[in-house]
Amino acid sequence: MNFFFQKKFIIPVAASAFLFIGASFKDDFFEIAKQIEIFTTLFKEVNKNYVDETNPGELMDKAINGMLGSLDPYTVYFNEQDVVKFKINNTGEYTGIGALLTRKEDKLTVKEIYKNFPADKAGLKPGDEIIQIGDVLLSDFKEDASQLLKGAKNTKVDIKYIRQGKTNITQIVLDEVEIKSVPFFGKIDAKTGYIVLLHFNKKAALETKEALEQLKKEGAERIILDLRDNPGGLLNEAVNICNLFVPKNEIIVTTKSKIEKHNNTYKTTKEPVDTEIPLIIIVNGKSASASEIVSGALQDLDRAVVLGSRSYGKGLVQRPVDLTYGTQLKVTIARYYTPSGRCIQALDYAHKDKNGVAPRTEEKKYNAFKTRKGRTVYDGGGIQPDIELTETKLSPVTNALIKNDGIFNYVTRYYYKNPTLGDRIPSISDSDYSDFKQFLKSQKFSFDTETELALKNTLAIAKKEKIEESITVEYQQLLGALQKSEDLLLDKNQKEIKNLILDEIIKRYQYQEGLYQYYIKNNTEVKKAITILDNNSEYKSILKI
Repeated sequence: MNFFFQKKFIIPVAASAFLFIGASFKDDFFEIAKQIEIFTTLFKEVNKNYVDETNPGELMDKAINGMLGSLDPYTVYFNEQDVVKFKINNTGEYTGIGALLTRKEDKLTVKEIYKNFPADKAGLKPGDEIIQIGDVLLSDFKEDASQLLKGAKNTKVDIKYIRQGKTNITQIVLDEVEIKSVPFFGKIDAKTGYIVLLHFNKKAALETKEALEQLKKEGAERIILDLRDNPGGLLNEAVNICNLFVPKNEIIVTTKSKIEKHNNTYKTTKEPVDTEIPLIIIVNGKSASASEIVSGALQDLDRAVVLGSRSYGKGLVQRPVDLTYGTQLKVTIARYYTPSGRCIQALDYAHKDKNGVAPRTEEKKYNAFKTRKGRTVYDGGGIQPDIELTETKLSPVTNALIKNDGIFNYVTRYYYKNPTLGDRIPSISDSDYSDFKQFLKSQKFSFDTETELALKNTLAIAKKEKIEESITVEYQQLLGALQKSEDLLLDKNQKEIKNLILDEIIKRYQYQEGLYQYYIKNNTEVKKAITILDNNSEYKSILKI
């Protein structure tokens, strides 16, 4: 979420620096001053006396990051260089290449290409590994490599990349790239409109409104709003999207903090588009933050049926605080609550276990709340759908395949083995699935489960202690049993894995648009949503209308 406020807190890095402490810190004044004095003295003495030359800047970065790491993953420190990069990334119209990239070791991997944007026009494909940008070898460049792909419109950037083991070159002509919040909307049938909302950027509400109004013009009498895989974004856009379906002056979300000025209530401020049209919202485990505000608020107000699997549970508010010497702190200052009073946050970072892992609230400890019409809903982190589809909740083995690119890399090979597929939709046969499993074995794919990581760690320690020979037989037996177990899990969950393989294949040939066109007729969640909308009495009974 993007928030800004004016008051600045200055944190000292030397004995002569000053500390401005607000009223809320009065009770801790002595303890804070004491700890700062201890740290300042220690920092000075280490740098003065340590046997080798020290780098005060690096030491301070590590000290600060270590301290913040004990809190939550959203509270972070930006040094001067980080702030400059952050400002470059977040000011003005984005100029770039129109692709999703991930950094792995000495290369940038292209994960997705957006149709008709510069990367697409330059011929780049998912799976390409960029190793050089202009004159810069990524193996020698440890900073944020995406900065090398930014610049003025029409700037030409030479790219060297590896595709299927072969090195290629191309040239990208930079252009203004504006990724749509609503990448797709359309009619499913004569009466049903479908809107995919993928981001909450500054035009999210406008694009959603335009899609809604266009669908109504085309005869849509009910709407499916797809928030799956939407990580969130701007809070005001979430409020404005809710405002399309509920009247002016409705409470959508509140923030609660130990600091009074951060306690806020956010209400709708405009006239709605349609407060009566039947509405179903689809969410999954990657629907987070602003997605959870929209789905949770409309669920609490009995305005929409929520369908899918439980959302992510990101309910913490951050704001940037400017520090001295051009540095900055992004700090968590509050929690989100839905209109019924539910907290969205899932993980409790204040009570981490001995391994530093934040616990998730157990289901037996969930608290019950009431929607406007008296329906029972629960907290526990994230939004629990009214219609929970257990088959859409991904298994751990499937999540491992996604996280470690097992499916992605297989589809990359599939794409080059089947260059003429075009707009045809293939079926993933049992033979194809056997080929997929064989591919994983040939690539020595690691699922990185806790058991697998613990086993590898045991061997590493044994090697360090020079006793690996004495446990080799047992290790291989355990490894074999683990691999057999993983193979059984691949078979057990092959239906959901096949679906994800097919989704990725469709995107390779037909981009995002092709995937959503496929969803309209074939996706499990969409089909279930239509079934509910077709049964008006069931829809009304869920919402107690």
